[in-house]
Amino acid sequence: MSSHAILSASSAYRWLACPPSALKNAEVEDKPSEFALQGTDAHSLCEYKLKHALGMEATDPTGNLEYYDQEMEECSDAYVGFVLEQKAEAEKTCKDPLVLVEQKLDFSRFVPGGFGTGDCLIIADGQLQVIDFKYGTGVQVEAENNPQMMCYALGAMLLYDGIYDIDSVKMTIFQPRKDHVSSAIISKDDLYSWAVDVLHPIAEIAAKGEGDFKAGDHCRFCKIKAACRKRAEYNLELAKYDFKPADELDEVEIAAILERADGFAAWLADLKDYALSQALKGQKYEGFKLVAGRSVRKYKDEAAVAQTVEQAGFDPWAKKLLGVTEMTKLLGKDRFKELLSDFIIKPEGKPTLVAASDKRKELNIASSDFEGEE
Repeated sequence: MSSHAILSASSAYRWLACPPSALKNAEVEDKPSEFALQGTDAHSLCEYKLKHALGMEATDPTGNLEYYDQEMEECSDAYVGFVLEQKAEAEKTCKDPLVLVEQKLDFSRFVPGGFGTGDCLIIADGQLQVIDFKYGTGVQVEAENNPQMMCYALGAMLLYDGIYDIDSVKMTIFQPRKDHVSSAIISKDDLYSWAVDVLHPIAEIAAKGEGDFKAGDHCRFCKIKAACRKRAEYNLELAKYDFKPADELDEVEIAAILERADGFAAWLADLKDYALSQALKGQKYEGFKLVAGRSVRKYKDEAAVAQTVEQAGFDPWAKKLLGVTEMTKLLGKDRFKELLSDFIIKPEGKPTLVAASDKRKELNIASSDFEGEE
């Protein structure tokens, strides 16, 4: 069995929406980003600390973690604390709940070759909880209708339902760097119905590379998104919009453009990056050529520069107060709150126009409330 499933739980959101993308992505070499490597380090630290807290044998990986810092230390502590809280909660109804760390989960009964690893499982009479640690700060992840979590839940149910007589699964996302915890509960019957009626049929198609390509939010982490024809067609549909012949766009036309604006901009950026990478490999594009980009002057020896300027009687160093994020990293969250909580303010955010589906509360303001804002 390979270390990475083609139909992985982590990419289920994408291949359930766009089945043929699964095999296409499997053909592309996996080059983990710095953020992914950082997340891997954080997971290793969480695994060690949780096992240690539970009295399990574990080796401290800290010395081998490339991205270890104070923030990772605090986030891993918060994760362990959260899991122990959930364990204590389970003990209220179950004398001896089972806690599993980095448990291998097999859901291949419903997904060909489907397997994954659950960060933490807490199994008690009647309910099983799947906890997933997310270290990223880019996308806030929700547990409700989360196919990755539902696949993990299936794998856990297939292992332990017969032993513990489980009625429901609680799925929890713990995302400390966004101060975000999201939980959702699904009944055993609903989980199996989803697996039979939705997951399995699409997984069978995806495993064969069949089905229709579809563009949407799920394209975000697709490895072929830059040159995907369906994504191009999706974004270029706006160019075919039947705008009315008038001097100015009306509110309906502006709304139609805004609906696609962010996705269109992201697609253009991805396409430009892809074209550059291909050009560097020798690909020619009619009407375009490779040139040297803008260059910025820099010191070849900063220490020598500083010494020379100081000897000339000048101070070469610029000093400024660290921002809130950097100061938090310097002091640690607890020490930061202790020392500086009275000095922190959070001004009203600048108004921004977002899709109606955004979960933030809508502003109810008069036209003069933000006079001067652009």
